[in-house]
Amino acid sequence: MMEMSKHNTDAELEVKKSTVLNSGWSAKARSDAFDRIAKSGLPTARDEYWKYTNPKTLTNKIVEKASLVTEHESDIFKSVRPLKIVFVDGKFSPEKSDKLMLSGLSIERLDTIKKLDLHWAKELYGRYEKLGQLSVSRPLAAYNTAYANEGLIIHVTDRVERPINIIYEHENEYSDVILHHVIKIDSNAELTLLESGAAAARLNQVLEVEVNEDAKFNHIRVLGRDHERRAATHIFGELSRCSIFKSFTLTVNGILTRNECFLNIAGDDAMAHISGACVGDGDFHHDDTVFVTHDAVGSESRQVFKKVLRNGATGVFQGKILVKPDAQKTDGYQISQSLLLDDDSQFLAKPELEIYADDVACSHGSTSGAIDEDALFYLTSRGISKPVAIDMLTMAFLAEAVDEIDNDNLKDVILELLSGWLERRR
Repeated sequence: MMEMSKHNTDAELEVKKSTVLNSGWSAKARSDAFDRIAKSGLPTARDEYWKYTNPKTLTNKIVEKASLVTEHESDIFKSVRPLKIVFVDGKFSPEKSDKLMLSGLSIERLDTIKKLDLHWAKELYGRYEKLGQLSVSRPLAAYNTAYANEGLIIHVTDRVERPINIIYEHENEYSDVILHHVIKIDSNAELTLLESGAAAARLNQVLEVEVNEDAKFNHIRVLGRDHERRAATHIFGELSRCSIFKSFTLTVNGILTRNECFLNIAGDDAMAHISGACVGDGDFHHDDTVFVTHDAVGSESRQVFKKVLRNGATGVFQGKILVKPDAQKTDGYQISQSLLLDDDSQFLAKPELEIYADDVACSHGSTSGAIDEDALFYLTSRGISKPVAIDMLTMAFLAEAVDEIDNDNLKDVILELLSGWLERRR
């Protein structure tokens, strides 16, 4: 990733800006994004929204080595027969991918269409990323909008029966990847998007989603098993009337992961659920930062995050619900909890509510604790070994977040992955 600070000279900035202007229909969005990061610079540990997570290794010019795992997780969702789209270190692999054809949608690659003069994505590329900057500065996302060359542009026009599975394979120990996906879901249409894999030694990813009236977007993401990866991911979305947005992320391993999500609920009676589960061990830092804006009547949002931490691992949760004055009858729920399996691990939480309407039901809570010793004694006294008993209690703790997945087949996939990962770590 190119380093950009407030100390760049005017000449240096002009050279860098020239690289984003020759980009066809997305030139205006890229130029706007460039101007934002040129003004703010990339994040530092002094920024309020990065006070718990040092972004240095996400912004340095030099990418730190991330050793490779011996196998890819390319088929973890095979039981639901998805359309597979594979990126290897950020580059699309036609040999490993299915044909980009599926009834009810069109799929294009950013790399192949970015030089066109006109495209429907012109109205969406960078639009919701820019909106997400109004409340909190998100320089890494703006950097992504300015410089991304690869990603998927997806237009969903109907209810799509098969899920799409974007698989990110990591084969280069020093790969530095920027990916930008744009998804437009028309009224009454529906898409399930699955993401899996480590992607790169360092990843900066943006996903922008427009969910139109009575449409539904289901999203399940499993970040790969690479122990030394570093990743910053961003989801930006806007919901119209009676639309549904659901996103769940499972994270195991990785030195540094920062998952940001910004949703704007702009339509009455819309629903947004964002959830996540992570299991961290040792040199592991995991940060979920979520911001949901209610700007419509009768909308609902849920934020459910669970983290299991041991051997000095660190978990962070920053979640905010903003209810604007006209967003009456809002139902907002937020819970973040950690299970600390030793005295060296830590959980840092910053839950927030900002409410300007008077007819709402909003709540938030955050807890951190250890394994229930009575429950552990009960299980071990009945012949269950202590490591297995701890895994059973861990699975029970994570259940509320996993239950946010409303597809039973996909829920079973996640539970099987969690069970397998916990068993390998005994």
